[in-house]
Amino acid sequence: MSRVILVLNAGSSSIKFSVFAMEENRLPLLYGGEIEGIGVRPHFLVRDSSGHPVAETDPAPEQGRPLGHHELLVTFLEWFDRHAEGMIVAAAGHRVVHGGARFAAPVLVNEEVLQALQALVPLAPLHQPHNLDAIRALARLKPGMPQVACFDTAFHRTQPPVAQAFALPRDLTEAGVTRYGFHGLSYEYIARTIPTLAGEAGRGRVVVAHLGNGASMCALQGGRSIATTMSFTALDGLPMGTRSGAVDPGVILYLMSERGMDVAAVTDLLYHRSGLLGMSGLSSDMRALLASNAPGARGAVDVFVYRIRRELGSLAAALGGLDALVFTAGIGEHAAPIRARVCEGSAWLGIRLDPEANARGGPRISGVDSPVSVWAIATNEELMIAEHTNTLVRGRTIDGR
Repeated sequence: MSRVILVLNAGSSSIKFSVFAMEENRLPLLYGGEIEGIGVRPHFLVRDSSGHPVAETDPAPEQGRPLGHHELLVTFLEWFDRHAEGMIVAAAGHRVVHGGARFAAPVLVNEEVLQALQALVPLAPLHQPHNLDAIRALARLKPGMPQVACFDTAFHRTQPPVAQAFALPRDLTEAGVTRYGFHGLSYEYIARTIPTLAGEAGRGRVVVAHLGNGASMCALQGGRSIATTMSFTALDGLPMGTRSGAVDPGVILYLMSERGMDVAAVTDLLYHRSGLLGMSGLSSDMRALLASNAPGARGAVDVFVYRIRRELGSLAAALGGLDALVFTAGIGEHAAPIRARVCEGSAWLGIRLDPEANARGGPRISGVDSPVSVWAIATNEELMIAEHTNTLVRGRTIDGR
């Protein structure tokens, strides 16, 4: 029996999964895929390591009741048991968005850990509940199988105290009201990868722009997080697909005192009705906005690019200069016009874009004469989760069936 690691990234309406073989010195990808439309019309898709579909179906609801995370995990595990002859799921690794002040590294999950993570749900209401639901569902389906929680916040615990502090009374800081940062698994992968591409510059002062439906930026020094744009929650910083990004706290007070909005209404506004969607009045999808001539779409893109440029200058200041800039995640990897506009507006930092290389998608998209090298690199959060899981469970004999 060969052992494999299952990696899960569970959201409100989807579960992304990957299966990695536990070989001696490496973790090759065997399968990947997703279950989308949870709670509405679920769609199940599995791809092999080359990205070719090997299974695709629309699971039917049971007795008219929409299928939830638990039932759809059963769908995947049943498929795996039928098609992965000679393989056994030895452990599962999960992306968990918020680890708070306590969890600065991946951890084996037990009930006490689950309770601690449940207490952090208010800090990541879009993600944390679904991350934990997947852990609980898998625990019921595979009791005794080790599960590992890997945190998006953990990578940023290397930041100096001044980068983590709010200007609030000390008792609030000591109670955990501090800047945590997110997308840490993505930044960890880029921090490990960029030195092999950029050489010494990749080990120096690097800013990474993780630009997707959720968007943030991070300053790296020697591969360690120095500063980042998200803070107490994944709501701060850059405008995102539907999230507002940074907003003057006075706006929140105004909405509540003068507009009569309660906490639920403000939460819905900032998390679900703002960002690119709110500004454009059209879509949260950057592809749709770039293809549109509507004034709202153009304005939303303008604000998005402007804020990236502002944050780039801020993070370069925190580093005391800039050696390399990396674009990653959906928009960062695929939206050449966004990369071009950011770079062209940041020439003062020493960035010289190579338009042809940028149109090709890189990986290097800066000219040979550019004092700052610029890159477009695909991130791989799933591999980081698999590696952390492998490290924590290595050497254990596990029957995951």
